[in-house]
Formats: sequence, C-alpha cells, structure tokens
Amino acid sequence: MSEKNLENNKVTVIGQVISDFVFSHEVFGEGFYMVDLAVNRLSDQEDIIPLMISERLIDVTQDYKGQTLEAEGQFRSYNRHEGSKNRLVLSVFVRELRFMEEFTDYTKTNQIFLDGYICKEPIYRKTPLGREIADLLIAVNRPYGKSDYIPCIAWGRNARYASAFEVGSRVRIWGRVQSREYTKKLGETESEKRVAYEVSVSKMECGEAAS
Repeated sequence: MSEKNLENNKVTVIGQVISDFVFSHEVFGEGFYMVDLAVNRLSDQEDIIPLMISERLIDVTQDYKGQTLEAEGQFRSYNRHEGSKNRLVLSVFVRELRFMEEFTDYTKTNQIFLDGYICKEPIYRKTPLGREIADLLIAVNRPYGKSDYIPCIAWGRNARYASAFEVGSRVRIWGRVQSREYTKKLGETESEKRVAYEVSVSKMECGEAAS
C-alpha cells in the first residue's frame, strides 16, 4: 500500500476491550476478527468502536476483556447485503496495536483524520433547540481503485461551512469516531435497535475539487 493512501485515513483509539473475538472473514489464508472497544468521551459517555484485527497481530483465542488497548489504523466501510438492500458497515481496520498498563489522558483516546471527497450533497438542518447540524458522506480513496465511504457529522459553525460544499470537493476532516444507537423500523409492528458509526467533526478544510 502506498504511503499516500495510509496518510489520507488515520485513526487512533484507546479503550477497554469489552467482547470476545468473532471471526469476520479470510483473505489469502489470513483470518480477520472483530472485537469491540469501549472508548471514553470527555463526558461520562463512551463510544463502542468495532475493531477489525488480523490473527497475525494478536492471539485471537485469548480473553482480553477489561484490558486497555491502543489501536492504530484506518476507518473502513463495506456494503453488507441484507435481503434486497445494502447496509454500510464501518469498523477500524487495525494496523498496529499495543496493550497499556495505565492511561489517564482522555483527550487522546479517539482521533481521526480523513482526506477525501464529498460524494453526496450535504444535508443541513437545525434541531428543535436551534443547534445547527450538517451530515456529510466522504469518499476516501484506497489502493486498487477502492474507496471507503465515511458518514461525518458537523455542528454549529462547521455545519454552516459544510452546507455549501459541492459534490466532488476535496475535504480534510479532523475529529473522533462515535457510535450512536437508533431504532430501525422493520415493518408495521417490528423494529430493532442498531448502532450507527460516524465521524464527529472538530475541524475541517475544503480544498481543490476532484479532477
């Protein structure tokens, strides 16, 4: 993978392992597993971030629950087929990890940088209390012609700024990965709780358009 494609999508998360490893898929004989990390916010809340980890990085048969883990990698997406629809599934693809004995600096638990392109017109709205929000979908290039599609959410002044972005504009985003529970209606009487993942934007820059 080229260094350029590693630089345009960088994530670091630090938190507590709260699940066992679950097999995801295999590529050329290398198994990949999912595990959940509980990452503290500065408020009393936490985000539950799914990590995708190669069996070559860690012994996936062990129980690491309760241990503090630092993971570095990329925020990636893929489309999962569910019946007749596709669902965007997001996780942190881990390149490096280490266990930590103690950790106190909670300002550094969750950081992401993305350099990509607006691939859908931003949705700007206001909450009933007047708070401004903009929803963005960013395409971040990967090697071999692939891209990751990352939902981002901007607030206040950033939301106003983002509302004018055009499809194809290049944008750089700094923020944090967050999880959010919502209820998905499946039918007249059926619904289920799901978790959405997105990037909460703290800073953004819009640059040259895509060529």
